[in-house]
Amino acid sequence: MVGVETLDNQTPEPTGTYQKSLASILGVAFTFVMAYAGTRLASLPILSRFGPMICAIFLAVFYRQVKGYPDRLKPGIQFSSKVLLRVAIVLFGFRLNLAVVMKEGLGLLVRGLGTVTGAILLTLTLAKWLKADRDLSMLVGVGTGVCGAAAIAAVSPIIGAKDEDTAVGVGIIALTGTLFTVIYTFLRPLIPFTPLEYGVWTGVSLHEIAHVAAAAAPAGEEALALALLAKLGRVLLLIPLSLILMYWAQSKNEQSGRGKVEFPWFLAGFALTSIIGSYAPIPTSAMVGLGLNISLKTIGGRAAKPWLAVIIASVVLSAVTYLTI
Repeated sequence: MVGVETLDNQTPEPTGTYQKSLASILGVAFTFVMAYAGTRLASLPILSRFGPMICAIFLAVFYRQVKGYPDRLKPGIQFSSKVLLRVAIVLFGFRLNLAVVMKEGLGLLVRGLGTVTGAILLTLTLAKWLKADRDLSMLVGVGTGVCGAAAIAAVSPIIGAKDEDTAVGVGIIALTGTLFTVIYTFLRPLIPFTPLEYGVWTGVSLHEIAHVAAAAAPAGEEALALALLAKLGRVLLLIPLSLILMYWAQSKNEQSGRGKVEFPWFLAGFALTSIIGSYAPIPTSAMVGLGLNISLKTIGGRAAKPWLAVIIASVVLSAVTYLTI
């Protein structure tokens, strides 16, 4: 499966408060070092087209496949890939100026609504046809349509998904989004789009905010700004989508006699910072932690069919978006 950190190596996790604290510090330091290395790689010819975030993810994925997952540093790496990433996305809500999105990006918001709806429905339809796992397919469908890992983290407790499925879903989206970001970057000089049109294409169709930023940045500041506006419109839709899923899940629970659906407070933090409407960056180290969760050797089993559904849905989404700009 994708994103399950302990599959490659079976080294026992550190025990004891001191050992765990040291492992956490060293793990975070490790992700920062790799993030710095990714930034340096991004200054090289050709690689400069990808930007530091994608170079850092690539470096982390390469390290994972060659050296395996550094289990002794697991607490710190998990802190980077989960806590830092979630905090970054919550803080990224500061970038989501609701007034600007509603005033200047209403058309993009409508496009984003089409992306979110189409991605989820198409992924679930393909998953049903492929007889793929429904919960995992729902997670990756939401991740494809809305905002990747952040969306998966928000809806996972709502639909009662397993922690393992959440990790697998994040890994699938990280890998798929990275591949599509690379493809977009190479296609940019070859397609008949202005920089602004290219920015809309990336913002409406790519998976993570980091993927959008990495793909759009080489087209210039205006393209990047428009791409982020388009993407943030999709991120805004995470709030009503989560409320709809909560209502659906609660109805199912009432029918089956289960308890109430727990509210994802991570989403509340995102909504609060969105209202404030300022600015905060995405730490590249969080992307390193995400990349380290990707194990190419373990893509299979329950992950294979949902991943295939996401690939097909992403291709269709990119093509439809391209033809309608």
